[in-house]
Order: sequence, then C-alpha cells, then structure tokens
Amino acid sequence: MIEKSLVLIKPDGVQRKLIGKIITRLENKGLKIVAMKYLQVSDELAKKHYSVHEGKTFFDSLIEFITSSPIVAMVLEGENAISLIRKIVGATKPEESLPGTIRGDYAISTQHNLIHASDSIESSNYEISNFFKEEEIVNIKFSDKDWL
Repeated sequence: MIEKSLVLIKPDGVQRKLIGKIITRLENKGLKIVAMKYLQVSDELAKKHYSVHEGKTFFDSLIEFITSSPIVAMVLEGENAISLIRKIVGATKPEESLPGTIRGDYAISTQHNLIHASDSIESSNYEISNFFKEEEIVNIKFSDKDWL
C-alpha cells in the first residue's frame, strides 16, 4: 500500500550537518520526497505537534528542543512508507537502535535522536496537515519506479 509519512530532521540533525546523509538513506530505499521545507518551528506548532505528550514530564523539554533551531520537514511517499521509514530511523532510544539505522549510527541521546517519523496512518495524516498545506504536496512520477 502506498503511504505518506511526515519526517522531521530535528535541530540536532540540522546543526550537525546530517541533512544530506539522512535524506540519502531514505531516498536510497525508494522513498520519494513529495514535499520538503526548512523552517523554524514556532511554540504553537511545536505544542500542536507534540500534543499527545502534553502533561508528561518531558513535554516542556520537547518544545524547547524542537524550537531551538531550524528543522527540515518532509513528506515521504512509498510502498508501506510508515513502517519502512521507522525501520530506517531506528528505535527512539539510540542505545536500542541497531547499527545501520539513522539513530543507531548518529544519535547521541533519546532527546537528541535526530529525526521524527510518523508511527501510523492516523498520526501521519494529522502531522502532515500541521506542517504542510495540501497544495505544497506534489504528485511526482519518477522514471525509476519500474526498477524499484
């Protein structure tokens, strides 16, 4: 099934200049970027994005971190994109992430784990709508589709 997923390269990924390496790993698996932007997350957007964690002890630190520096927001599309991206990304805790995953190779701590990826179709739809307008998502056909 073709799915879309929100992927955020968080402030630590941007500051450590890992944007290209992260995008390359995702594209190398046949995922296509159908929307992408570089932005500074506002407090309002951060609170909306992390609303499922409101009231938890780490909520304020999540907001502080995601608003501390620009991020790269992307919508990726592909066959079973949500589960595929989560495998490429690795476990939330870097010490539990396998080598070869983005977090396993580059993440330093649970808070500074470089990347966010939607965990379900429902959260993907909600998260994408927070970061992108419908008209910002393009429908693109690559000529390599028959090869992937």
